[in-house]
Amino acid sequence: MPADEIEVVDGIPVTSVSRTLFDLASVLSERQLERAMNEAKVRRLTSRLSLPHFLERYPRRRGAAKLRRLLGSKRAGGITRNDFEELFVAFLDANRLPRPRLNATLTIRGWFLEPDCIWDEQRLLLELDGREVHGTEQAFESDRQRDRILLVEGWRSTRVTWRQLHDEPAAIAADLRRLLGVS
Repeated sequence: MPADEIEVVDGIPVTSVSRTLFDLASVLSERQLERAMNEAKVRRLTSRLSLPHFLERYPRRRGAAKLRRLLGSKRAGGITRNDFEELFVAFLDANRLPRPRLNATLTIRGWFLEPDCIWDEQRLLLELDGREVHGTEQAFESDRQRDRILLVEGWRSTRVTWRQLHDEPAAIAADLRRLLGVS
């Protein structure tokens, strides 16, 4: 392995972050690789050599096409925090629906909100509601206050539960198409 693909951490030689991601491209699904790339970005992990450099150096290596697709993708994204969010992203992809920004910050009237999904252009938020998080009295009241303020400020907010995603996927896909204005 070329020396510029190796780093030393605590006296131990390891592959660089970019080389590790490049190697993972051959064994992970596209979504798993996307999550790993996002995590490296969030943690501000960098390498001397970039991922495009590895694609130039090893253009035919297994996983290179997958990595090239992800690097060229303009779709929104972000890091999913749980299995429900991961399932929802897979649902969007399977139904060819646009990806939202995931778990991104939105400031409205001095409130710092972090909705599960934000489609900025359509001014649409979607929350993936679980009873354990949104079932308390405080969460119930806060959610309704938040939804009211968002509506007044020109944002639409909708909610989807785990059961609904499993039991009514076609209806949810149709509703999202209408809300997002896509065919």
